[in-house]
Amino acid sequence: MQYKSQLRNFYIPEEQSIYLLNANDAKKLKDWVALCISELQKLGYKHISLLGKGAYGFAFCGLDTTGEECVFKFSRINLPQHIQERLADEAYMLSQVKHVNVPSYITYQVVKKQGILMMQRGKGIDLEQFSLKHGRISARLLIDIACQLADVLLALRNYRKDGEPQPIVHGDIKPSNLVFDQPSGLLSVIDWGSSVFAQLDQHGQYLSNNVMQLMSADLQISNARMGDVYFIGREQRLGALSSPRFDEQGVAGTLYALASGQSCRFGHNAIPARSLGLPVEFATLLDSMLSDDVQLRNQAGDYFLQQMPRLKRLVLPEVSLFDDTPLLPVWVSPQVRELDTVVYSSRKSFLREHSEQDGIAYIDDAQLERYYKNYLEGMGETEKAFVAAVSRLAKYPVVGGLVINWQVDGIYIDSSLNLYNESLTESFALSVNNVITLARAIAKIGIFKACLFNARNTIHISRDSRDVAFIPAADAVIPYQISPILSTDNASRQHSYFEDGKDPDEQLTLPVSIMDDIARLNLIRHTGCIIFEVSSLYMKVHSYFRLLDPEAEPEFAQLLKSIVTKIALINDVGVGGYMKLPYKDTRFFSHQAQQPVCYFPANPHKSNE
Repeated sequence: MQYKSQLRNFYIPEEQSIYLLNANDAKKLKDWVALCISELQKLGYKHISLLGKGAYGFAFCGLDTTGEECVFKFSRINLPQHIQERLADEAYMLSQVKHVNVPSYITYQVVKKQGILMMQRGKGIDLEQFSLKHGRISARLLIDIACQLADVLLALRNYRKDGEPQPIVHGDIKPSNLVFDQPSGLLSVIDWGSSVFAQLDQHGQYLSNNVMQLMSADLQISNARMGDVYFIGREQRLGALSSPRFDEQGVAGTLYALASGQSCRFGHNAIPARSLGLPVEFATLLDSMLSDDVQLRNQAGDYFLQQMPRLKRLVLPEVSLFDDTPLLPVWVSPQVRELDTVVYSSRKSFLREHSEQDGIAYIDDAQLERYYKNYLEGMGETEKAFVAAVSRLAKYPVVGGLVINWQVDGIYIDSSLNLYNESLTESFALSVNNVITLARAIAKIGIFKACLFNARNTIHISRDSRDVAFIPAADAVIPYQISPILSTDNASRQHSYFEDGKDPDEQLTLPVSIMDDIARLNLIRHTGCIIFEVSSLYMKVHSYFRLLDPEAEPEFAQLLKSIVTKIALINDVGVGGYMKLPYKDTRFFSHQAQQPVCYFPANPHKSNE
């Protein structure tokens, strides 16, 4: 049981922002990236840069000798051999796919025991980033994307190997694995690391014609690989035999997320596709593909593949159907700042309330959303969507806080949201509104708190053993900004959650002298948070502070400095944090289980008049 608990809580630290890695891990990561770039340059490639990283490897982009853009994928050399060999499997599967929407396989080679997969680079940006930049995707663009995906799925379903039907399953279709070139409108399906040959056809029949193979026990064991649980369907998540239906579910979750401005498929009960201003036929199709009814899902999947060429011919001009003004106050800075935003919240309490699985209490890391996915089973769809919607806020350059209080008569929300990129205002507003819409659909009584801070401000401290104190570096400081409060009226409405008492998620007991400094900070008009994250040999101090009373700066700066000097007194382990909102400005929203129907108008030109 002990080993099971450890495995359930395992995660890959490289998935974190590099600013949250300890100095040793950050150096290893930087050295490894530098080594990969150096090896590629020795092979004659130019302008190499890191494209992305995941649990199993790194991807780089660069130019070959002819000046063409290529992608180079490395497996992590410290992984077990059978895991490293998955890159060779990916290379083989990609080499089987010849399609205009799939960047071509070039070669796979092993250099000094290091596997390297080389392929063409899809032009444009991935649709997750596109969604974060542009917010709600238009009906016209969504239909165009859907049509290209239908064409890819048909090609994969009809693939033949040695003359025999052998459908291919991509296994991980999601917005970040779809690259979109806006000038040409071309979509590229990338990352074939979860692809396999299907064991069942679309009718649920075994694909093998060999009697011995049909009798084999292997046919009872799924060869499917786990795609992103935010987008894959139930059968793939539960380990069913692989089928072309898997990719239909990935496409359905992807199209729904893009249409609604979310980062997962789970919000479809509270925000159904028929509420998103889509053509009635397409909205009904999407809701059916996301249905709990297996037969309806399969019928909708077949209809999707058959009818998309016709649906593409729909006339869908730009029509404004929604007021995407933020439902909560959002302060937008005229300056653009590079932030690595992280959410720290009472997610564990929320997950404990909505999941029967044990072990959540043992997770202490501030980036819980990176691996809370282990606990999705047993939670309601809308609860999953709510947690994912809060996590999506951290994909923007934003700092601040959010407190949601569910009561019998509705929900009460206090917030402080500070966005540092004016061009993202519309998209961020939609993400904020989705948090509220999903919260309104949750029937519960309780409180949810979230702090959003910049990981670049995190103070890292390590020690060799628990017998010695944590000693911060001599130049360690807790940074803050000064931003005078706008009116005396607002100043009189200062508001704090410091008095709420100990949060059930906090296992860390801070020294009395630090608590005294925090209590004195609480009396000064400011907004922000401070979070202490302590393990046996490592400490992180996360913070975000904005001083609203310039006259109090000397005392404010002195208290922050005092807290840093007293870090050495901390001898407990766990997580503890405090948040202060600028002033009382509670917003009330009634409960609403589902958004009302809103279709694309039958006569769009008339609706624009």
